[in-house]
Amino acid sequence: MTVPELVPLHFDTDSGCGWRARIGLIVLASDQTLEAEARRLRIDGVDFYHCRIPMETEVTPAALTAMEQKLPAAARLLPPEFTFGAIGYGCTSAATLIGSDGITAAIQAVHPGMRCSDPIAAAVAAFSALGSRSIAVVTPYTAGITAAVARHFAAAGFEVSALGSFLEASERVVARISPQSIAAAVRAVAGSTACDAVFVSCTNLRVLAQINALEDAIGKPVVSSNTALFWHLLRLCGITDELTGLGRLFTAQLQH
Repeated sequence: MTVPELVPLHFDTDSGCGWRARIGLIVLASDQTLEAEARRLRIDGVDFYHCRIPMETEVTPAALTAMEQKLPAAARLLPPEFTFGAIGYGCTSAATLIGSDGITAAIQAVHPGMRCSDPIAAAVAAFSALGSRSIAVVTPYTAGITAAVARHFAAAGFEVSALGSFLEASERVVARISPQSIAAAVRAVAGSTACDAVFVSCTNLRVLAQINALEDAIGKPVVSSNTALFWHLLRLCGITDELTGLGRLFTAQLQH
């Protein structure tokens, strides 16, 4: 075979993908939902870039807190030359136990000065933006981890008016809890007491597709770990688009 003469081709460059904002997501190795729900956010010029962090399939305090030491290595998989606008860590329970300051410090060890978020910090910001003070909480976690989430909200100045859990430690099982079961849980905790909003904790629970229907059913905001994290990261990047179909939160602006 004769190889034809190579012809040099001219090209121009532009800002590439994520020309408005590039957002990094550190996703648990055991998570099956966060990336799938991130793909449902179609915002022109905004793109999410994912990496994975090792995590056991059984959610225990020891497994969760061990991720603090693993975070810098995971954050290195998000290349600084991509010029991220913000980086989020996708684990509500671990961020609760480690603390948002510890999460931010671990990421900023690799990405100095980076704007960072995690689902529990994002949820606090979300409920402040919505003006919600009394929150009903749904989790899939064991009793001890669920109590830690409730204490975190209380320490942040919110009343936790109702608390329900599926009491499931296996991430494989949590990822397969049906949307119908989650919807029933939301309706149950919202109806059991007076509350301003409902929080569905855990990035592995599938909630985003039914947020609007749930809000219509209970007449108050429903915020999940994933919707809170996406919203907070977007607002940290200066993306203030009011998105439809994702719940009342996406019409709210970040409070400073």
